[in-house]
Amino acid sequence: MATNSAEHDELREHAEMYVLGALSAADRATFEAHMASCAECTAQVKSLSPVGQVLAYVAPQHEPPSALRARVVGSVSGSPLKAAPEPRPIKTSSSALAPWLAAAASLVLAAALGMYAASLRSRIGALELRLQEATDRAAAGERQLADVRRVAGDAQSQLAVLVAPDVLRINLTGQPTAPQAAARAFWSRSRGLVFTASNLPAAPPGKTYQLWVLTKQPAPISAGLFKPDPQGRVAAVFETPPDLPQPIGMAVTIEPDGGVPAPTGDKYLVGL
Repeated sequence: MATNSAEHDELREHAEMYVLGALSAADRATFEAHMASCAECTAQVKSLSPVGQVLAYVAPQHEPPSALRARVVGSVSGSPLKAAPEPRPIKTSSSALAPWLAAAASLVLAAALGMYAASLRSRIGALELRLQEATDRAAAGERQLADVRRVAGDAQSQLAVLVAPDVLRINLTGQPTAPQAAARAFWSRSRGLVFTASNLPAAPPGKTYQLWVLTKQPAPISAGLFKPDPQGRVAAVFETPPDLPQPIGMAVTIEPDGGVPAPTGDKYLVGL
């Protein structure tokens, strides 16, 4: 039966207790059933099995005394058997094995802890990666939402100008620098200026388009800056001051980035 990731992590922590024989009967049966379908836990138990083998030497094995053995054999055979001399006890029993056992157990425990630490680092790295991906998706979603709100706001502002009772429309035509270009300007004293254009060439590096309001005054008044999209289209909304003189026309020139107070570049669109 397959286990999910959380169950696998919980059962894997039983490997050390399984090797030491410290699990209850129910937990041991559950862990053995899990090992039947989990190569990772089976390999971990095999790597820890030397601990169980070394622990077996903690309980020393004792031979029966030779005198007792002689009496038992004599009672069975009917003739007494001379007892062999008692062998001198070997002092290197559990006391001699204790340092080796401690060293072996420490090495195996260190290896097991190293494997667990590596696995934990791997899981933390995977979680950090998933968190970063979720953060990136959230940031992208916020940017998309901001774009949608901006487009919706622009559309609402454009509609407000187009339906204004005092709206004034001015058609602009392309000049020799952009003969295929065309544009329209919709101006309302109370609601601002909407400007749409098509077929405008891309502005050269360090340059931008600037829209001018032509009035009866000698100097044109800047309405704002814009750059067309890759298809040469523009749809922009500009705020204009309430005391702006009545326009008699519009013009578009190309100027240095940041704009200029008075036109200096070539005319691309003009409308009266």
